[in-house]
Amino acid sequence: MKKIVLILFLSLFCYQAIAQKSLLAKAEKEYNNYAFADAIEIYEKLAAKGFEDEKMFQRLGNAYYFNAELPKAATYYSRLFALNEKQEPEYLYRYGQSLKSIGDYAKADKMLEEFIKKTNTDSRGILFQNNKNYLEQIKLNSGRFEISPVALNSENSDFGSAFFNTNLVFSSARKIGKKEGKTFKWTNKNFSNLYIAPINPDGDVVNPVLLNREINSKFNESTPVFTKDGKTMYFTRNNYLYGKRGKDNKNITLLKLYKANLVDGSWSDIKELPFNSDKYSTAHPALSVDEKKLYFASDMPGTLGQSDLYSVTINADGTFGKPENLGVGINTEGRETFPFISGDNQLYFATDGRPGLGGLDIFVSKILENGIFDQVQNIGEPVNTMFDDFAFIIDSNSSKGYFSSNRKGGAGNDDIYKFTETKKLICERTLAGTIFENKSNIVIQGAKITLLNENNQITDQAITLQDGTYSFKVNCSKRYSVKVETELYPTKENTISISPSAENKLDFSLEKEKITVMEIPSIKTIKVGTDLAKTLNISMIYFNLGKWNITDAAAIELEKILAVMQEYPAIKINIRSHTDSRASTKSNLLLSDKRAKSIMAWLVGKGITADRLKGKGYGESKLLNRCKDGVKCSEEEHLKNRRSEFVISAM
Repeated sequence: MKKIVLILFLSLFCYQAIAQKSLLAKAEKEYNNYAFADAIEIYEKLAAKGFEDEKMFQRLGNAYYFNAELPKAATYYSRLFALNEKQEPEYLYRYGQSLKSIGDYAKADKMLEEFIKKTNTDSRGILFQNNKNYLEQIKLNSGRFEISPVALNSENSDFGSAFFNTNLVFSSARKIGKKEGKTFKWTNKNFSNLYIAPINPDGDVVNPVLLNREINSKFNESTPVFTKDGKTMYFTRNNYLYGKRGKDNKNITLLKLYKANLVDGSWSDIKELPFNSDKYSTAHPALSVDEKKLYFASDMPGTLGQSDLYSVTINADGTFGKPENLGVGINTEGRETFPFISGDNQLYFATDGRPGLGGLDIFVSKILENGIFDQVQNIGEPVNTMFDDFAFIIDSNSSKGYFSSNRKGGAGNDDIYKFTETKKLICERTLAGTIFENKSNIVIQGAKITLLNENNQITDQAITLQDGTYSFKVNCSKRYSVKVETELYPTKENTISISPSAENKLDFSLEKEKITVMEIPSIKTIKVGTDLAKTLNISMIYFNLGKWNITDAAAIELEKILAVMQEYPAIKINIRSHTDSRASTKSNLLLSDKRAKSIMAWLVGKGITADRLKGKGYGESKLLNRCKDGVKCSEEEHLKNRRSEFVISAM
């Protein structure tokens, strides 16, 4: 009987193993055919039965990741790393991105740290390494938009809008009437079509209708852009034209860019653009302000990452130049996609390759006059979230526009949101530094700091504080010069380019000029009875409250006295220290005497013989004004009584 039970158990085990192997093979086939929705369904069944497999968790995480279901991707990447922490770098990056979708930024950053260790040349890691405080910077850029969903959103995916006269043209995978459309194997959702709807005065959009049937095929159409005269449209479609479907060597129908003309009120004369290929995708067109360039996303040969942004010249005769990659200033090893050029010549685009809140974030870069792109900036919340945010368009005149997102709380998978930009994005940072003496590291208070722009024009000035520091508000990606001027030190100037992603700090180490006493005009008039403090413009020697040790600030002033005594070896001086009337008469007398003796000791330590010095404290006995005990005086009035005198007694 035991043998029969054992045989039945082994048979059942073998059957389960065969069934698991069969399901895995089927899921693998669906996955390799980019039928991610079907692959997920099979993998989920196996996972629910307790089956654990490293490759399966990789595939399941990826399938959710590529379908922009990042919280679910995080679940299976977590199980993957629990099985084996040693994964290829790309899994570290995807897991980090997925963790952001559930708000676990701390763990996401740890994954990115590990990603950097494994691939220190990947720009995504370098950008993170140079921008560890990216969340703080995004916060600075946030709060500039008022947003709300538009009324046309459906339970299906609605995204990728474009302005067309007073209408909005957008992509939607909604049902056409009551009919279920053909499904896209990637998502098992309907293929998308282009719709058009009027824009209401409040920016809302309602009552959409199909754009026209010649444009909308049985495959995906999306992301159009229109010329200003409204006669030409560029748009994205699966590789399909006039009943002919193109495929790559894996039997996959990729994306291509097409052009259509408005003829008798209908879009027709559809042509694919000449730089398309069956071997790679081109998608999401955008036009430059002068309409002489077309921008788009592609994974064509030469692409740095999963998809890059490109531009191509539109010649006067309607032909096209050679596509050019926008370069490492814009593109990363991640996904750069959905470009848009605003009327004020700013490039907006979505990417998951830069430090962001999660998924695709929307970034912006000003296109400068020489065609170079300025610093790339995250446009912040509430437009960007921990989910996919993309397809940003804006009317620069009204500061109103639209973007797409699959954030929580929407009507469907992707939804379109309207917005009003309430404040322009100005990248402002703090430039700070400390001024100190190079040998002693004494900080220098009261130095004059001048900030100059690239044209050598003064933009701001400051005086260093008691701790020797200064600070200015400056603009990102600009080059500034900082000039330091102070007594006893030669003027010093240095330049700095302001980074939006790192601390902008410019310290100055000043080397003290040798004091040339004879350059002081009044020094020739000194005689017995002269107070060197007045001659050298020393108002007081600073001590800390209730203390008598020589401070750094006091040492700077005493250097002047030292220089005179070195220049005139016969001079003897009488050091007289005075206080104001505050505190008791006895304590003031004692404190002032200790301070006079401390100054003497400092000068002796610098090589002045003790027989040339006398010192005495007078406390509050020789006040220069009315500020006696019981008399209310200002701080400035009290200051006049807190003085040191260096009276020449012989020479």
